Amino acid sequence: MPDRPEIVCICGSTRFVNEMHAANRDLTFAGVIVVAPVEVDELITNEQKTALDALHLRRIDLADRVLVVNPGGYIGESTSREIAYAQATGKSLSFTDPV
Repeated sequence: MPDRPEIVCICGSTRFVNEMHAANRDLTFAGVIVVAPVEVDELITNEQKTALDALHLRRIDLADRVLVVNPGGYIGESTSREIAYAQATGKSLSFTDPV
């Protein structure tokens, strides 16, 4: 039995919010601590986007591994940067769909 539950950071396009919710729910019921992107319902400024992107990299830092939610194999520009960051920091990566 580990000292603490595994921590998983969910990454993926915000267009897949429903799929990210499902992954969050499934992981949580499996006893995993989940960190995930914030949902924003309004337009944000470039400065806010930059700040949110940087904050998400800190979420990756906290995680034991990263789950990329990528229905149909889709990976956008921001998610590609997050994947590269996770790889550079030695995080284990898994994907919901083949890439």
